[in-house]
Amino acid sequence: MPMRLKTPMPSLEGITEWVNSEPDLEGSQGKPLLIYFWASSCHICHDNMPVLQSWREKYTSKGLQMIAIHCPRMKSDTDFEKVKAAIEECGIVESCGIDNMHQAKKAFDNDLWPAYFIFDEERKLKRRAAGKAGLAMLEPILEKMFE
Repeated sequence: MPMRLKTPMPSLEGITEWVNSEPDLEGSQGKPLLIYFWASSCHICHDNMPVLQSWREKYTSKGLQMIAIHCPRMKSDTDFEKVKAAIEECGIVESCGIDNMHQAKKAFDNDLWPAYFIFDEERKLKRRAAGKAGLAMLEPILEKMFE
């Protein structure tokens, strides 16, 4: 069953490695957080990256924190060098967790790629969305949070 609204943010303990940096979850308390799951083999994930980049430019200066989580869809997605190349190709500069064992994916009750989770300042789920159209559902939430 998917996470319900106002559910506290699950732990990221299942992440085995961080690329770019490990997120400062303690230091960013009191700020909204966008966590997104993606896979290097997911074409929709790649197609949606420019929107995420525009949100980074528009909202991080206003306090939005972002964390990417790479979760493999197939065996070839576990090749760390290929994942690092995809991170660079996609322009992901925020902390990117590697979830090869699907531990974070399970903690978030997530079965989809891409998947997006917005948590409020108290780290409670404000909205979740997935797929190609998922970002369109999240933009009004972000706009309202940062009016």
